[in-house]
Amino acid sequence: MFDLVIKNATLPDGRTGVDVAVQDERIAAVEPGITAEAGQTIDADGLLLSPPFVDPHFHMDATLSLGLPRMNVSGTLLEGIALWGELRPTLTTEALIDRALRYCDLAVSKGLLAVRSHVDVSDPRLVTVEAMLEVRDRVAPYLDLQLVAFPQDGYYRKTGVEEALSRALDMGVEIVGGIPHFERTMEDGARSVEALCRIAADRGLMVDMHCDETDDPMSRHVETLAAQTVRFGLQGRVAGSHLTSMHSMDNYYVSKLLPLMAEAQMAAIPNPLINMMLQGRHDTYPKRRGLTRIPQMMEMGIPVGLGQDCVMDPWYSMGTGDLLDVAHMAVHATQLGSIEDKRAMFDAVTVNSARIMGLEGYGLDVGCHADMVLLQARDTAEAIRLRPNRLKVIRRGKVIAETPVERSRLSLQGRPEVLNPASYAPRIAV
Repeated sequence: MFDLVIKNATLPDGRTGVDVAVQDERIAAVEPGITAEAGQTIDADGLLLSPPFVDPHFHMDATLSLGLPRMNVSGTLLEGIALWGELRPTLTTEALIDRALRYCDLAVSKGLLAVRSHVDVSDPRLVTVEAMLEVRDRVAPYLDLQLVAFPQDGYYRKTGVEEALSRALDMGVEIVGGIPHFERTMEDGARSVEALCRIAADRGLMVDMHCDETDDPMSRHVETLAAQTVRFGLQGRVAGSHLTSMHSMDNYYVSKLLPLMAEAQMAAIPNPLINMMLQGRHDTYPKRRGLTRIPQMMEMGIPVGLGQDCVMDPWYSMGTGDLLDVAHMAVHATQLGSIEDKRAMFDAVTVNSARIMGLEGYGLDVGCHADMVLLQARDTAEAIRLRPNRLKVIRRGKVIAETPVERSRLSLQGRPEVLNPASYAPRIAV
């Protein structure tokens, strides 16, 4: 007897009519026609059953702080950083925890059960670190939270940050971050990449750097990050986030850069919503939009995971916690419109990001954690188009969030009385 059986599901790889059985918080069977009894049975009715969504780039210490101490009038990255600098001295552990827990509630409702959050270590009080470590412990039963020691003001640019970052790692933050393009000089940026990779190698940690988040095509710290990854033997443990300068680089240089990243087994984490909002602010027209070269990276075999980055904070006044919003923007901005492309973008907010984060037991194979999301959509392309309701969010075999099926009632003579948005897509042979 199983604890849970989900009947007649469609899986992200296109298989249909599949049953998934759960025993002792793990997936015990994935096959059609499971007849064994179960403590609970859910009829998927042919809808899409996915592993949970994964956000590999977020700032949970800043989330839901919109309007504190004032609004970002220009809407630029630099004013956002300045605003955060004004807010930072007033931060309290209690307020940080409250906002982060509220965001995690929202995340769970969207089927988002794993987040990597950068935590600012520029304030030597490290109240951000204390708060996020407590949040990590409190949400552990229902959400996997990874923390990155992030020197928002630069590793060398501000006095005391080197020591504060080390203390944050000693306190239990598990990933080394950086922001080389925000150092005072290109030389300091390159020096910071080397120093931070050395720390990660010495401590046996992963690296995730904000890298070249600028429109300047000469901001090329990702090249240094790739080289230091190989030098320190960090292959498979390093991610470059944002990488927006690559949007403005010449094609010849990129033809050299992408193989270097692939050789270093680096991952890339673009953040389409924020990148599209913040980049190109000095342009008139034509106006660059700043999103990095996602299709070319995927062609090179570089793992690409898409991040939410911000929700209602000094940098971004919008955001829903829905990774399908992120994938939806990526499809448009990269012109990846085929069914295969959209499946790849769905992977970028699920399996790719789980791989980048090194999540154990993630997926829909036998033996994986019984973490799943049932969506009101027939396949991955439709999930990105509709950004549908999460009918069931399951963690370790238990339903922890659910949303009713979306239906509209019509009063139109001679037309159907009920409209289900998931039933309107043409059936296309893949």
